[in-house]
Amino acid sequence: MPVENLAESLQVAFDAGASRMLLPIVSVQDITTVPGELFAKFQTSFYAAPADAVFKALGVM
Repeated sequence: MPVENLAESLQVAFDAGASRMLLPIVSVQDITTVPGELFAKFQTSFYAAPADAVFKALGVM
């Protein structure tokens, strides 16, 4: 599932102190809606399947 309101979600995450984001690959097309200065503040990883997200979130892969 793609992230709804990606730019708004990233702003909320940044305001809460996040510096890393893990996004589904289907949300790549929505990156153009995120201001460049906001996107640059995150270390970004993408995943294709839920299991892939878990491994990346745990730092296994």
